Order: sequence, then structure tokens, then C-alpha cells
Amino acid sequence: MQAYHYTEVEELPVEGCPGVTIRWAMAQNVEAPNFYARIIAIAPGGATEYHEHPWEHQVVVLAGEGAVRDADGELTAVGEGSCVYVESGEVHQFRNTGDEVLRFVCVIPKPEAK
Repeated sequence: MQAYHYTEVEELPVEGCPGVTIRWAMAQNVEAPNFYARIIAIAPGGATEYHEHPWEHQVVVLAGEGAVRDADGELTAVGEGSCVYVESGEVHQFRNTGDEVLRFVCVIPKPEAK
């Protein structure tokens, strides 16, 4: 077993997304065999790219206020305690619509080695 605070994991900027950072909270650092848990933080006014990929996301919002944009461009409000499931191949974007950092846990299948 390994126990630690997520802030002990390096916070990295997300390329092409000003104000967005990621911490690979449980990934290679704990030799996770199946799933990776990431902590993503989005500054007020910031957003992830509007994108898609061939794996699902399981998201739990820890703090802040935001919106999730879906494939139709529709926005759904999210906040502390909100859960979001993004299907494989679904176009999506997370936006911070509040005055404080939007922070969430995002669990994905372990990426395949390249």
C-alpha cells in the first residue's frame, strides 16, 4: 500500500491549455496496472481542449464551478460532488465558469506503452 497527499505529485502544465494543470496522482508512480487517476486543475476562465480519444473518463469534481461541453456543443453545469462519465470517442471539454480553481479527479484506463 502507498499513501500520500496528491500535492506531493508534480503539477504539470497541460500543453496548449493555459491555466490547466495535471497531476498523475496514481499512475506509473505507484505502478498502477489498470487505471490511472489524475488531478486536473483549471484556473478561472480556463478550459481543456475540445477533444476526443479512444478511452473513457470517469470524473469526480472536488472543488469549483464549471461546465462540460458535449459533442453537440451543449454545456452542463458541474460543481463540487458532480460526477461525469465521458464515453470512449465522445467529444468533450471541461471549462471553469467560476471565480476559483475547478479541480477534479479524472480516472482513465492505463495508457498503452508506445
